[in-house]
Amino acid sequence: MDTIIVTGGAGYIGSHTIIELLQQTNYSVISIDNFSNSNRETFDRIEKITGKAVENLNVDICNYDALELAMSSVENPIGVIHFAAYKAVGESVINPLLYYHNNLSSLVNILKICKKFNINHFIFSSSCSVYGNVSALPVTEDTPFSIAESPYAHTKQIGEDVVSKYTKSETDFNSVLLRYFNPVGAHESGFNGELSKDKPSNLVPFITQSAIGILPPLTVFGDDYDTRDGSCIRDYVHVSDIADAHVKALNYLINKKNQNKTSVFNLGTGNGVSVLECIYSFEKVSNRKLDYIIGKRRAGDVVNIYANNELAKKELQWTPKYTLDDMMLSAWNWQLQLNK
Repeated sequence: MDTIIVTGGAGYIGSHTIIELLQQTNYSVISIDNFSNSNRETFDRIEKITGKAVENLNVDICNYDALELAMSSVENPIGVIHFAAYKAVGESVINPLLYYHNNLSSLVNILKICKKFNINHFIFSSSCSVYGNVSALPVTEDTPFSIAESPYAHTKQIGEDVVSKYTKSETDFNSVLLRYFNPVGAHESGFNGELSKDKPSNLVPFITQSAIGILPPLTVFGDDYDTRDGSCIRDYVHVSDIADAHVKALNYLINKKNQNKTSVFNLGTGNGVSVLECIYSFEKVSNRKLDYIIGKRRAGDVVNIYANNELAKKELQWTPKYTLDDMMLSAWNWQLQLNK
């Protein structure tokens, strides 16, 4: 059976993508995750949802020798979906070398593995942060990159370049770069969602944990931006929609539908939503008032960004199906499940 390798498979998007792979395809799926910012129990949740156990290789991808040894036992690997990376914008500003080392060393190593084991289909987990502060909206795949607003975003810019140049150098190797906008929410079953070992750095899990009393009141970082309500605007997209796009991108490569050796797609709903609008949506679906305060602007934050997703719709046949209220309700149901 053909095997798909998912690095960072115990993470937020990785675990949801494994669920979609198991439910939509006949591929064997193997995760690589050393649980540096994830939990072993994620695989129990995946099995509860899908009825299938997932093998995980507990190895640090930055250690090439250990990675090569672990991969030697994998049968017939044909594709890699590479999620494993650090992703906290604020932390990357404070500790940039940690991010450059982890995010780029791991990428180079997994590409070396692809070459050694003749794995020719590669999907790279990128981000809308590669665009920086843009002058025109919505963002298309051809929108020029501005200066990265954080070391995290810079690692994604560099990572895309590394993948593209490697792909060009290899005759049979093909890749897809998926630029997600803001993945949020949880699996519709309520049994899998975002779960970090550290205090969450993303908006929605902070909202849900604040609402349930785990965290103090939420801070909205700035209400004086040049936006409709003064708070930053993002394109929030349900994590299961993002996961579905990875399955479609993988089949796009395997079925040789790609016209370019490296294809790039934006993954967003195409709708800009402000931080305050997210809060109002949560209050509506949870039927509770959220305690929050307005704080100063945060270093590294982009002001306003949302996607043009027409290319993904056309080439991948991908259309996001979850609304903002769906996203916030699923995240809240996940939080309630955790609280049990």
